Amino acid sequence: VQLQASGGGLVQPGDSLRLSCATSDLILKYYAVAWFRQAPGMEREGISCISGVDGITVYSDPMKGRFTISRDNAKNTVYLQMDSLKPEDTAVYYCAAELTMGTEKERTCTIDFDFSHDFWGQGTQVTVSS
Repeated sequence: VQLQASGGGLVQPGDSLRLSCATSDLILKYYAVAWFRQAPGMEREGISCISGVDGITVYSDPMKGRFTISRDNAKNTVYLQMDSLKPEDTAVYYCAAELTMGTEKERTCTIDFDFSHDFWGQGTQVTVSS
């Protein structure tokens, strides 16, 4: 099973990027999907997530107001819109999916790095530099 994270690149401070998490192996609407990032020498950090049912979203405090997560079930894709990027946003960004449909978790999601996610993407590099 593959999750394809894409959309990263080299941008300047203040720029925007939209990351995509897509798959042809899963029906993504059955999954809560989360975005994480990991900078060199740092632990993996949860950024945002979206539930499978009702699209309920969660953001880590530093990302509130700058990042927006969304999903397009018709395209089987989850997006992370990142605005007002800062150099400290430089990291490899990963998406992860947790099967929640039909469970008590179908209207929840988590950005905790706690091994609850069933599948991970390969990561996409985001570099913010002037």
